[in-house]
Amino acid sequence: MHGQIEGGAAPGEAAMIGKISRRLLWFLFLLYMFSFLDRINIGFAALSMNRSLGLSATAFGLASTVFYVGYVACEIPSNLLLVRYGARRWLARIMVTWGIISAGTMLVDGARELYIARFLLGIAEAGFAPGVLLYLTTWFPPAHRGRANGLLMVAQPVAMALGASVSGLILQMDGIWGLQGWRWLFLIEGLPSVVLGFVTWFYLTDRPGMARWLSGREKTLLAERLDEEAAARPTLAGGAWRTILQRDVLLLCVAYFCLVNSLNAISTWLPQIVRQVLAARSLAYVGFVSALPAAVAAVVMLLWGFSSDRHNERGWHTVAALALTAIGWVLVIIAPLPELRLFGLVCATSGAFSAMVVFWPLPPRILFGTARAVGLALISSVGLMGSAVSPAVIGFLRDLTGGFTAGLLYITALLVVSMVLVIIVNSGRGGPARVKATSDAGLA
Repeated sequence: MHGQIEGGAAPGEAAMIGKISRRLLWFLFLLYMFSFLDRINIGFAALSMNRSLGLSATAFGLASTVFYVGYVACEIPSNLLLVRYGARRWLARIMVTWGIISAGTMLVDGARELYIARFLLGIAEAGFAPGVLLYLTTWFPPAHRGRANGLLMVAQPVAMALGASVSGLILQMDGIWGLQGWRWLFLIEGLPSVVLGFVTWFYLTDRPGMARWLSGREKTLLAERLDEEAAARPTLAGGAWRTILQRDVLLLCVAYFCLVNSLNAISTWLPQIVRQVLAARSLAYVGFVSALPAAVAAVVMLLWGFSSDRHNERGWHTVAALALTAIGWVLVIIAPLPELRLFGLVCATSGAFSAMVVFWPLPPRILFGTARAVGLALISSVGLMGSAVSPAVIGFLRDLTGGFTAGLLYITALLVVSMVLVIIVNSGRGGPARVKATSDAGLA
């Protein structure tokens, strides 16, 4: 999990990082996987829920949009509260509340109730992803942080692959105990988060100094490594807010916004796209086929991160992954054979997740202290605005045109914009993408 240590590593550093990885990463991976599953399961529920509730594509897109409105509105305050109250308490609170609301979505009986449930779910889950990324910075020095981020982010395509397979089967439970299949889906996939929230309270440790499972020597060594990062910080004038409003941070915000439009299209519309592309018959079949792009993406994003590590380069790896995503969507639009269109979905999914992995090491290199907490939340929030915009736009265009082509052209154009912005940041003197990866090596 921790890979090779740089030549200047202190004796015992590899063992210390290995111990931290074994203690934290598998558990955070599990939390991250369920957080993503509870966010995207509405896409699978839609295969039968839309007809049950009488939702048009536009109305369904709006249900996805309102989730991100609540999420974005509370993202930065949630991250600041995590700093104040500690990750153990705050992440546990997030998981319990989102699990209850996600499971409670089974009770909705109309569009308005669905909108309210999704909005509350967004508020409840706000701050989880950037909060976990921030939490990792207190445990992993820069030379190891990238791998930790990358392994964590693999949870997203894994959640999609497992969720797609399981969700299709759960939808087949339609009629058991008088409940429709999509109601069972929200209940069964929401309750585990509540249980994990209580486990989080007892399992996580807020800071290395409080960890009984680290020796005194390991705590000292980790503190020294983290102090080295603090000593290497550039002198910044104007405080945290001025720091996060510098040009490269703002460009990264917009670039991530454009990328997230594709990520959201995958997580929200993939089951319905698969159904249309392959003229799929059963819901279980749609679920299993929808798992394929995500399963491939989980492997590709690890290989892509390894390549980024090996070449000590982030910016051009991000651009290439964005290009692969755009090519994939073009294949979905124009390919004459269903098999080629499915291959396009695989390319789009693999490219989008790979781009996310090599994108996230860029901001921490120019953001420190409070600015890092606020900056990561800001970039995540602006990106998630893409998740708020994308479902509504694609849903409206689908109702207007009767298909997904116009919506996919929209997100393909945004990918081109994202590529241009990352190239600008990558080519800037002293820009974050030009910092040697030896200061922040890793998968993400």
